[in-house]
Amino acid sequence: MIDFSKIPLGSPIKDELQKLRIDFAFQPIYRRDGRTRYAYEALMRPENKNIVDLIAEYEEAGKLHVLEVATFFGALTAYEERGLKDYVCINSFPSECFTEEENEVFNAYFENTKKKGIVEILEYPLSTMEAWQKKKDMLDERDVRLAIDDFGAGYNDMSAVDVFMPHIVKLDRSLISEIHLHRDKQENCAGFISHFTKKGMTVLAEGVETKEEYEFLLTMDVDLFQGYYFGKPE
Repeated sequence: MIDFSKIPLGSPIKDELQKLRIDFAFQPIYRRDGRTRYAYEALMRPENKNIVDLIAEYEEAGKLHVLEVATFFGALTAYEERGLKDYVCINSFPSECFTEEENEVFNAYFENTKKKGIVEILEYPLSTMEAWQKKKDMLDERDVRLAIDDFGAGYNDMSAVDVFMPHIVKLDRSLISEIHLHRDKQENCAGFISHFTKKGMTVLAEGVETKEEYEFLLTMDVDLFQGYYFGKPE
């Protein structure tokens, strides 16, 4: 479990963090050869609770920013303990805007990881466009690398790409599942990949589970791969 007692933040948010019992697993992300590692994604693992349920609980309480602080400090702690050297992708929860404490988190994280952190935007509901734009501006000021997670599922669509102009777009599993067998998926993904690469964005196929999916995606100029075919979170 992550020990938050040493975190240099104010008492109110530290008290909230101490209630969390979480750890982190890291899932590898590979380059096209399937062997050269590019990054890890830091995945929060709550004790005795599903991450989706935890997010819903904090969202209902209006405290998603607490999870964001926990994610960044926790991922940094785990990153340092494991001696990881690659990029580390960290999920950014759909909280309305960064608090002062969150700004401190980002400053500490990106200073200590020497710019090796990548912020993954989990969800982008249009109802919070103004708040997300503020978050985007803050990230730009810090020269932070951005990724759009789960593209093609939920709120993460072209509108999210247009606002954030991310370095990396992660194609959701739903777009690539058994893609070698489905012409409609092939055509959809070909259009997306062409659009993103023309804008200079890196395309990552997320949730690759079979050799057939991997080999077909190689023919579509996908840059990075993540999924159980390459390695489970550890």
